[in-house]
Amino acid sequence: MPDTIATDNPFTADEQRTLLALVGAVIPASAEFGTPGADDPAIAADILATARPYHATVAIALDQIESTAAKRYDAAYSDLDASTRAGIASDLSRSRFAGVRTLVTITAQCYYRDDRVMRSLGMAPRSPYPDGFDIPQGDWSLLEPVRQRGRIYKEV
Repeated sequence: MPDTIATDNPFTADEQRTLLALVGAVIPASAEFGTPGADDPAIAADILATARPYHATVAIALDQIESTAAKRYDAAYSDLDASTRAGIASDLSRSRFAGVRTLVTITAQCYYRDDRVMRSLGMAPRSPYPDGFDIPQGDWSLLEPVRQRGRIYKEV
């Protein structure tokens, strides 16, 4: 795992280290599927760039992670072993803190934008528009989840 990725963003070097350790714990590399972890330099750079507008919220979450690691293990989060980092990440994922939700959303978005990850899923590494994806014509059952959801708009 690299020490830091970017210097042109509001994240300090310590915040970047914590963020990279966290996203690597949330989505680790898989030799079985041949996929990188979310802490891969290209994906991590995308995460840092995407998180830039949310720095204040994400920084609070990173601080919470560091304080949890310090209280429980008297160490920095990035210095903990992978299993312990994964445990803290799992505990944190159950919290309702907005910074965690923001960080998880950004991590997932950036991870699945990576061409290597898309290929491992058997999908073409491209945007869905304008080419779209083939779906069976006339298969109205595909809309069933939308129908079951009910109205999500307000009548005016």
